[in-house]
Amino acid sequence: MDKRLHQGHLARKRFGQNFLHDGNIIDAIVSAIHPLPDQALVEIGPGLGALTEPVAERLTQLTVIELDRDLAARLATHPFMQSKLTILQQDAMTVDFAALAQQLGQPLRVFGNLPYNISTPLMFHLFSYTQAIRDMHFMLQKEVVNRLVAGPDSKAYGRLSVMAQYYCQIIPVLEVPPTSFRPAPKVDSAMVRLVPYSQLPHPVSDLQVLARITSQAFNQRRKTVRNSLGHLFTQAQLTELGIDPVMRAENITVAQYCHLANWLADHPSQQE
Repeated sequence: MDKRLHQGHLARKRFGQNFLHDGNIIDAIVSAIHPLPDQALVEIGPGLGALTEPVAERLTQLTVIELDRDLAARLATHPFMQSKLTILQQDAMTVDFAALAQQLGQPLRVFGNLPYNISTPLMFHLFSYTQAIRDMHFMLQKEVVNRLVAGPDSKAYGRLSVMAQYYCQIIPVLEVPPTSFRPAPKVDSAMVRLVPYSQLPHPVSDLQVLARITSQAFNQRRKTVRNSLGHLFTQAQLTELGIDPVMRAENITVAQYCHLANWLADHPSQQE
């Protein structure tokens, strides 16, 4: 029997499908999400409904985003859930979450078992809608969760850490072994909670500048910042801004990156 076959559905590699089947883990995830009847919950990638069913049981209405048309059709004819589900058969990267929150009349609670191949770009997409999102609960590759929560001076700390921590408070919830999925992935997974800040701790006037600085610093993470960011800041400017020029990208805090970005946004001639 094909190991990719689960509940009559053949897992599709191009969608990165791994279906959760461990009842204890599913219960723990639903408890962590703690859905309440009238909240606006949105599930990304419901798949075969392992999380969808227990969450929908607690709700009056649930929105799900499913790219795989076979799975979307299966959910649309589900005997218990079909009356509660609003199914968006599209790529989550194309969803306007602000418009969805407006339509549902409240901030969204987003959750899902995210395919490993799209988890990082999808989180960046969601970060642009944090004003419309109350919280997010995601099952991710454990390595991605480690990167989300990493602090400075660690190998896991990178651009994803800085950008995620700029927008959200991040709390690891539980670790999940490969055996909890079918087919079993080759990596460990973990669930994480991301709660967008109602007031940003380190507001940045131009997010594109922050994205540019973090990209350039971490793309050359072995270099000192006097080299990786030398075309944007002189050594004297870095020192004046509280950054030791011999530091590397991973030694600089989120607050310091935000300080650099705000200074650079105020000095547009430096960006040319």
